[in-house]
Amino acid sequence: MLDPSELYELSADVPVLDRPVLVQALGGFIDAGGAARLAREHLLAASQSRVLATFDVDRLFDYRARRPVMLFVEDHWESYDEPSLALHLMHDAAGTPYLLLAGPEPDVQWERFVAAVRQLVDQLGVRLTVGFNAIPMGVPHTRPVGVTAHATRRELTAGYEPWVHTVQVPASAGHLLEYRLGQADADAIGFAVHVPHYVAQLDYPAAAAVLLDNVAQVADLVLPTDALRGAADKVRADIDEQVQESSEVAAVVQALETQYDAYVGARGRGGLLAEDGARLPSADELGAELERFLAERTHRGDQHEG
Repeated sequence: MLDPSELYELSADVPVLDRPVLVQALGGFIDAGGAARLAREHLLAASQSRVLATFDVDRLFDYRARRPVMLFVEDHWESYDEPSLALHLMHDAAGTPYLLLAGPEPDVQWERFVAAVRQLVDQLGVRLTVGFNAIPMGVPHTRPVGVTAHATRRELTAGYEPWVHTVQVPASAGHLLEYRLGQADADAIGFAVHVPHYVAQLDYPAAAAVLLDNVAQVADLVLPTDALRGAADKVRADIDEQVQESSEVAAVVQALETQYDAYVGARGRGGLLAEDGARLPSADELGAELERFLAERTHRGDQHEG
């Protein structure tokens, strides 16, 4: 493999860092409710950042698959939304420095990219790498937002209960990074937040807040989420209003609540089945009708505005 260091340029005046945490927040993988994007944007907006390393996007990005946006004004090109993949030096609310890897997930050369990040982890003395994403699940928006935690050592996920046992999923560069770090005996942990799949196409800030809460807890950082929680309250009120407009849809949400409560209760008792053994509708069955309703309502609203 070619030298991974050729993929990035590290600043010549990197400050002395006391075993920082690296938060890797690559875009491009599954992101239900835009939760990972919202969390990433919140971190970048909450603190001044300094770029410590930049990656060679031309070697990693497929421009034809994800064409950047250009702005045309009258007779000239005004701007170009240039993709950037960079390692930022950030500070939390208490002034503690940490690193943020942000930008588009590489389309190619995953192994070389991962090796490059591992080099940076070693050079900068990173003690823990934390990643996150958001997945759609058959859960109701009226219950606490859940997360699935995974890590390179079981001790890192102490206190988190698994939601699934064995499942095969498409790979991502971020997950491959965690896997390779584990093979190198480096600490890494990741969180997948659970977003109700009937709102997966909307921005769901409640899930972004939960992601950052979990990152802050394992990384010992102070990451304020007040703005996200304020936005979440507004989104929740809007969803509740839409649900209340239809008794049929309200029944669907109630069925999701029943399924969720039965599952959580069974986990608490050490089992995974509801006590009565009755068949509960699947997440797809319960969510499909609500998803159709929300889509139709949005469509009607668009027509009204037009």
